[in-house]
Amino acid sequence: MSEAEYTKITYTLTMAFATMLAAVNPGMTFCYVSGAGTDSTEHGRIMWARVKGKTENDLQKLPFKQVCNFRVGVLQATKGLKNTLTMYKYLAWLIPVLRVVMPNSLSTQRELGLAMINVTLRGYSGHVLEVRDIKAMGEEVPAV
Repeated sequence: MSEAEYTKITYTLTMAFATMLAAVNPGMTFCYVSGAGTDSTEHGRIMWARVKGKTENDLQKLPFKQVCNFRVGVLQATKGLKNTLTMYKYLAWLIPVLRVVMPNSLSTQRELGLAMINVTLRGYSGHVLEVRDIKAMGEEVPAV
């Protein structure tokens, strides 16, 4: 995908949606699923990382109560999920290996979802959650 196409899908679409939400409800927490290795300087040589970095940076400028950028790495699919990429089904055997070799690069969809709920309900001290932060915030079940 060209940088222009990737920017349109990743940056332009996200910013249009977020800008509209900020205008309607600036008191909300906005959760953005970014990626491990995102480049906040916006000047690195990896295109997707620059675009994600610009997206994260510009989201921070919107008048939300809080913006949390979830920098997922390898995301383990939830068992029984119907809308999972077929590729993930064939690569599932790698998950136990990755847990041992790269434990801070892998989280589950459940951990990500619970982390999003928890930062929305309880807040978070920063604006970037790396995989280890996602896992920590995703351990607690939110009290409703």
